[in-house]
Amino acid sequence: MPSAPLPVRLYCTLANLVAPLAFRRVAAKLSAQGTSPARLRERLGHASAERPSKRLLWFHAASVGESLSVLRLITRMGETDPDLAFLLTSGTATSADIVARRLPPRTTHQFAPLDSARAVNRFLDHWTPDAAIFVESELWPQMLTRTHARDIPLALINARISENSARKWKRFRSTAKHLMDHFRLIHCQDTRTAKHLNDIGLTQAKAGQNLKSLSGPLPFDADELSRLSDVTGKRPVWLASSTHPGEDGIMLKAHKTLLKEHPDALLILVPRHPERANDIAKLISGTGQRHTRRSTDAQISPETQVYLADTLGETGLWYALCPLTCLCGSFTPVGGHNPYEPAYAGSAILHGPLYTNIAKTYEEMDAIGAARQVADAKELGEALNELLSDAEALTRLQDGAHSFAEAQVDQLDAFARTLSKALSLV
Repeated sequence: MPSAPLPVRLYCTLANLVAPLAFRRVAAKLSAQGTSPARLRERLGHASAERPSKRLLWFHAASVGESLSVLRLITRMGETDPDLAFLLTSGTATSADIVARRLPPRTTHQFAPLDSARAVNRFLDHWTPDAAIFVESELWPQMLTRTHARDIPLALINARISENSARKWKRFRSTAKHLMDHFRLIHCQDTRTAKHLNDIGLTQAKAGQNLKSLSGPLPFDADELSRLSDVTGKRPVWLASSTHPGEDGIMLKAHKTLLKEHPDALLILVPRHPERANDIAKLISGTGQRHTRRSTDAQISPETQVYLADTLGETGLWYALCPLTCLCGSFTPVGGHNPYEPAYAGSAILHGPLYTNIAKTYEEMDAIGAARQVADAKELGEALNELLSDAEALTRLQDGAHSFAEAQVDQLDAFARTLSKALSLV
């Protein structure tokens, strides 16, 4: 491997200089989010757990979505090879909290080290992984180069880059190629990303299955599902999942339309970021709709029209409870969210028109009746009224979504074998 290009050398020098300040900032943020003080030093590479005696495969993901997307893959690889243990790193308190409740057997979670020489070296000295897999776009130069320098095989999975990022990478082609050439295998979640990476000389980049399509259904508390099912009874119930600013109002307007035909209808509104709940509660009150909040332990009553589900880690419960989901992040330019989670749960899927991050999947789903696009609050209200008035139409959309998701599972074993071979684990 040739010496690092100048931008990489400059970055590494600066990152090492500012590491103490960076640690103070991330430690303060993690502390404010309830992280145990004993775990803060993981960000400096100090391990809070022993290294397993087995061969160790390290997965690195940015946050919640990326971390959750690899759990089923880890489970399957562990079932196939009982002599393999796993380390999963991420950077956020939310990911640590949620993943802790779902870790597969023989899997340890740690906060990722900051991208400084001392932190990364300390981390690698302790964990000495036999191979490493980076997820999506979580690429830190020193983490990559120092791992590669120890002859640890590297792979990048579920890679995706936007058109804007692709243009930037092509302007700094030699730098991008230098960093990405550390990977023996680059698995891209769409052909567009593979083409962009091929264009800068990364011949090991290949398009494949979106990893999130293989993740399976989200877990949930079965007793709580049974209780909530009894509470909601035969009421028409729908879910607005992962709303972003600007989308809550659209959901509430559509629900107000639905209430005209179905006065007992219930909207379960799940914001992508629960810290927005106070603002959303004020917005709901402003529409005149009666609401309660899950975080306050308020119960759903016959008078409740909107249930603000402002808690973390319960998305699987809402997908299992609700026969119909409007998946947000698609009515404002966020790019869309993973439709496989509601699909695996058998919830029918509606979505908005802005979904660049998941375009191929939505196009396939819409074409075969596994999902339906709506443009705005008016169309959403009409679709809700139609589907919640016509049991057969709702069942067709539910079955289409579930069948589409289940058809992806056969790819999991083949993908695991490809990874193991590329990383010399077999």
